[in-house]
Amino acid sequence: MAGMLTIHVLDTMHGCPAADMQIQLWSLTLSGEHEQRVLLKTVHTKDTGRTATPLLQGEELVVGYYELLFAVHAYFISRGLLLPNPPFLDLVPVRFGIADVEAHYHVPLLVSPWAYSTYRGS
Repeated sequence: MAGMLTIHVLDTMHGCPAADMQIQLWSLTLSGEHEQRVLLKTVHTKDTGRTATPLLQGEELVVGYYELLFAVHAYFISRGLLLPNPPFLDLVPVRFGIADVEAHYHVPLLVSPWAYSTYRGS
């Protein structure tokens, strides 16, 4: 079985999937105090709060550190909310490591304009 990376974003304020949220996926190289970041892709969630395809799969999925940046502020503004400037949450980062390229890494994000939580899902 080939491994993969998937996401699911749920809007806890409105009680629905977060459709059309922009997400950036970065690869990180951490060396002492230095960090190198490479943008792998920018995607948007569909009506289900998921992307159309896995973010990484097969040979794309390599051992290492990654970061997802969820554009939370832009999403809630697009829903017509009036939020303070600057917003409490803008880009929500989730950093994680992939150790097993044969595993399914699923990163759900439950989010409102004021709070978020995540975990390794299945």
